[in-house]
Amino acid sequence: MKVVNLKQAILQAWKERWSDYQWAINIKKNFPKGTTWDMLNLAEALLEQAMIGPSPNPLILSYLKYAITSQFDEFSRELCIKSLLEIIDMFVHRLSCYGKGEECIGLCRALLSVVVWLLRGVAFYTERLKEVLDLNAGEIQLKDCLERLEYIVHSTKNRAMIHIARLEEPASWTNVEQAVVRVNENMSNLSNPVLRGKLEECISLVKSIPVMLSAHSESPARMTFPSIHALVLLEGTMNLTGETQPLVEQLMMVKRMQRIPSSLFVLEIWKACFTGLIESPEGTEELKWTAFTFLKDFMEDISAGFEYLLKFTPLLDKADQRCNCDCMSMLLQECSKLGLLSESNTANLIAKRAADREHAPRLKAAENASIQPNPGLILRAEPTVTNILKTVDADHSKSPEGLLGVLGHMLSGKSLDLLLAAAAATGKLKSFARKFIKLNEFPKHITGEGTKPASVRALLFDISFLMLCHVVQTYGSEVILSEPSPLGETPFFETWLQSCMPEEGKILNPDHPCFRLDPGKVEGLVALLNSSAEMKLVQMKCHEVCLTIPAAILEILNAWENGVLTMESVQKITDNIKGKVCSMAICAVAWLVAHVRMLGLDEREKPQLMIRQLMTPFYGESTLQFYSERVVIMSSILERMCADVFQQTGNSIKFPMEGLDPIPYRNLLPPREPIREALTKQFTKVLDRGWVDSQALHLLESLLHMGGVYWFTNNLVKELLKETRQEYTLRAVELLYSIFCLDMHQISLTLLGHILPALLTNSSKWQSLLDPPGKSLAKLAVWCALSSFASHSRSQASARQRKRQREDIEDYNTLFPLDDTQPSKLMRLLSSNEEDTNVLSSPGDRSMSSSLSASQLHTVNMRDPLNRVLANLFLLISSILGSKTAGPHTQFVQNFMEECVECLEQGSRGSILQFMPFTMVSELVKLPALAKPKVVLAITDLSLPLGRRVAAKAIAAL
Repeated sequence: MKVVNLKQAILQAWKERWSDYQWAINIKKNFPKGTTWDMLNLAEALLEQAMIGPSPNPLILSYLKYAITSQFDEFSRELCIKSLLEIIDMFVHRLSCYGKGEECIGLCRALLSVVVWLLRGVAFYTERLKEVLDLNAGEIQLKDCLERLEYIVHSTKNRAMIHIARLEEPASWTNVEQAVVRVNENMSNLSNPVLRGKLEECISLVKSIPVMLSAHSESPARMTFPSIHALVLLEGTMNLTGETQPLVEQLMMVKRMQRIPSSLFVLEIWKACFTGLIESPEGTEELKWTAFTFLKDFMEDISAGFEYLLKFTPLLDKADQRCNCDCMSMLLQECSKLGLLSESNTANLIAKRAADREHAPRLKAAENASIQPNPGLILRAEPTVTNILKTVDADHSKSPEGLLGVLGHMLSGKSLDLLLAAAAATGKLKSFARKFIKLNEFPKHITGEGTKPASVRALLFDISFLMLCHVVQTYGSEVILSEPSPLGETPFFETWLQSCMPEEGKILNPDHPCFRLDPGKVEGLVALLNSSAEMKLVQMKCHEVCLTIPAAILEILNAWENGVLTMESVQKITDNIKGKVCSMAICAVAWLVAHVRMLGLDEREKPQLMIRQLMTPFYGESTLQFYSERVVIMSSILERMCADVFQQTGNSIKFPMEGLDPIPYRNLLPPREPIREALTKQFTKVLDRGWVDSQALHLLESLLHMGGVYWFTNNLVKELLKETRQEYTLRAVELLYSIFCLDMHQISLTLLGHILPALLTNSSKWQSLLDPPGKSLAKLAVWCALSSFASHSRSQASARQRKRQREDIEDYNTLFPLDDTQPSKLMRLLSSNEEDTNVLSSPGDRSMSSSLSASQLHTVNMRDPLNRVLANLFLLISSILGSKTAGPHTQFVQNFMEECVECLEQGSRGSILQFMPFTMVSELVKLPALAKPKVVLAITDLSLPLGRRVAAKAIAAL
């Protein structure tokens, strides 16, 4: 290369696109040796050529950058280093950029390069301190570097820009980490305590840059957290069969959102468990709560929580009195077995509780003897469940009689409820139900026409059928229907359950095709039931009889109503139905319930009378085993089946049966009171008390079911907006969040898609959004959005929520039309600068630019209703920020975004903020409360290049 002058060399390098190191090699080769670059004015020449044109030439600037870094990594040249530090002083006090996104990113990279260089200088001077003769001079040189570094990293804005550059250039950040390691290794050489303190502080700030979004505001100083309390009550009361992991994740999300300390978090869970145990109705519900408390394992680091719990002596005393045992001691022993507590901790806590129990009120000896300690029974029942599953799994084809002893033992007393509660709490209930469905199919394969095989066949079918009906009524049909049957054909019980069994919210058709059977079989069964002779089991095939009995009952009912049969004849028929095989009575009543629903009030007398006859226990002598045990379960099943039908006419269906517990949480709604008043009264009561109990949850669920999602959510939001006391609004938010967990997904869709847009777009309603209720509503909306989005993305809807059908949920695709951006348009937009309006030539492109969000670049499914609602809500917020009208609705938007930032997890790509348009960032920073570097980092998706450009531009302009 023949060089005329330096300018010619620069132009040739630019034309041939030399890299920075090629430039250095060629320039050294073709210039005379011994020439100093200062004499040739290298820096001025490079700057002059770089600044020709509307924007700086990045290639020529890279030559200048390379020249500086290569020349001045030698920190022994003190005067040169001092000059460079003086140059840093010139610009470090006003680091701002109001240009395009790429220029702002360039500023971030340059700042990171300066920090790398300063850290290397600090590392060099600390290392040299052990060799230098003049310690004072060495410390002065270190101090000069450290002061500039300190000034840069003490600024949150500068750290935010370095954070962006770190993601842009991971290799440069590696250099930072290496320099920090060198500094830490040589820290011991520094004897000056003041200088050492400053250095440690600077290094700490540098290390904090990658996690600068993790720091949240201090947690509130209080001891009660109603959301945790209500979530645990909800799970223990309504969703005992649910998986443990979704519950843990939901609780942990609430812990993060409300910034609850770990020890108080654990305390609130145990308080809720003991409260649920104390207030649960006797019978099945009490056993379910006992199993939930003693068998559910969903906590870690619980020692501190137990220390707090021991201070709640009245609560523990009440639980001990209810269960007739030392609940705390048993709980501690179970935690110790699971490895959650050390032996020393366990012994210490048990000793403290024993000392407290000395002063506890005791029951009288007679009362004490009658109370069975359920926790002990439940803990013994848990291994029994495993043994029963093994027994049922064994091959009984040769001697099926062996099974009857096991099943008979399960039916006695409260054994069945104990075993089911233990199975539900340990996640074995689905397996349990699947085994009994298999057992229900087993009689089909028992051969032999004698009396004994027929009795065994009928008993196995009847007991398994009763158990399965009891499981469905206690824990929900999802336990059985959530997993497809492994058998080739659908088992009988699954078919009958879906088509014939009455459940809450389920509409049955009494004229369903499954009831239209062969007329010959129906006539044969009617004749058999009406005959004076005793029914012979040999003549029966239980599966066929259960499917035929509805048609037979219809024939008998028609004959009775037309005067063909007398009351005595019908009584004899119903005695025959329930006299041996209880499952026949259940199938008959199930059809009668569906039939009665279709009749007018004046037509219901005889069908209801027949139901009463079938429900009344048969007092004759039965030839089949375990009749008294079976009839108790049958009566319980029939009472639950008929409760709603009889409630409509104000009739009572309660029959005195020994061993039969009342239906829990039934008839909670006050009669003849509008449901709006019932909802308002219940919420006021809950708000005054400060927590939700099990009965309130069941009543609120009934209101949700009756009024629908929109009515329920809208009226509760109105109650929140009425409250003007700050303390009460904060309490109301926590309580409403826990109430909304009854059906979080559908309620979130309604709140975010209907209620909030209506409040934000109607100026007459803006006054209701004033603080404190407006701020509390923003908090509630964010909590609901985050919870719903997290659980929905993992497809974790509880059985309770999945089975509830909603008629008032509209088609969200048509309700919220979004422009589904085409990939070609996206690529065209991303290849341009986001500020370049010339590229977006058509109006359609401009609207796409204003609504472009990270969710579109992550190819999120925008046909999903929740995603669509969130995207539209953020578009609405963006339009509010861009409008010229300010008011309470603008303050609401600010509160909403502040809460989003507060609840955000570090590195949480894929949160609800991915639906926020990129253009909204520049509008948000115009609000004083949001014009903060941390806020900008939190609300932009820094995993995307466009997200980093937008964030860099917003922060550089602050």
